[in-house]
This record gives sequence, C-alpha cells and structure tokens, in this order.
Amino acid sequence: MISVRCPHCQVGLKVDESKIPANIQTFNCPKCKQPIAVSYVINSHPVDDSETIILSAPEGKNAKAGKLHVLPNEFTPEQFIRLSEGINIIGRKSPSKESVTAIETKDKLMSRSHIGIEVRTDTKGKYIHSLYDNKSTNRTLYNKNYIEPGETVILKNNDEIQIGQTRLIFEEDNPC
Repeated sequence: MISVRCPHCQVGLKVDESKIPANIQTFNCPKCKQPIAVSYVINSHPVDDSETIILSAPEGKNAKAGKLHVLPNEFTPEQFIRLSEGINIIGRKSPSKESVTAIETKDKLMSRSHIGIEVRTDTKGKYIHSLYDNKSTNRTLYNKNYIEPGETVILKNNDEIQIGQTRLIFEEDNPC
C-alpha cells in the first residue's frame, strides 16, 4: 500500500500498488473527483516501503516529459523524479503528511508540498513545464532568483531550482 494526498482536497488515500495498471497517468480522487497525476520517481537509494508514496515506473515511461535531478548534499541523497503530465506537487517526505511526490531528505527548510510543476502539451505536442511556489514557508529559488507569490515560470533544460537547502536540476529528456 502507498499513501497519497489529493492536491485538490487534501484527503489522504491508501492505494494498493498491485491494482494499479502499468500505463496509468492519472486517477480521480474518490472524494472530490478531481484528477491526480501519477508521478514517477527513480531513486538512487532504496526508500522504506512504509513511507513510499510514489508509483515506480520504468525509465521509458512518459519519456518526453522532463525530470528533476535532486543533487545530493548532507541532508539529501541523489534522486531522480520523473514528471508526468498534469500537476506535480513536490516536497519533503513526511510520515504524517505526505506530498504527492516526496523527496527523501532531512532538509527541514523544505516544505512538504513546496513547489508545483504543471506539465502540459502545446499545440505541436511538445511538453511545457511550468514551475510555481506552492505557498512554501521558505520560498523557492529559480536560477538564483526568488519566485514571487502567484508567479509561474516556464522551465528550460538545466534550470536550477532550490527548495530549502536542496538543489534540483530540471532535465528535458529530449531538449530541442
């Protein structure tokens, strides 16, 4: 079983991984009926299954959407977070209140739902990745500049995001 929190109504859900189809990209919240994007994480370090809230997928899944490279530091091991189409809420993993996509870290300056990245396609089918601060306590740096409340930025290959003391690099799988 994995724990998931709906980004729309914040209800906590328990999902049986064995009943999730391999090709699923979203599912509807049973309470508010809004779609919840399924995020994919490729960790370089094993994660305790009791705290895992991310569905794993092969590296090739959703390959044209980007990913985040979580750079290692004294609080955080190196990780790769696959982004999926829809809204991806990203933050610090917590056993009591999980974000939709959790980063394994001891960085207390990172909020549990620190940033959002919306992935959508344009008229030509190319993925567009929009980053925003999700009302975090300690704000978000984008290429060394703070994202203002309500501001959204379009991510480009190798852009740097800092949440808390943790740096992330945005990587397009097929940059143009």
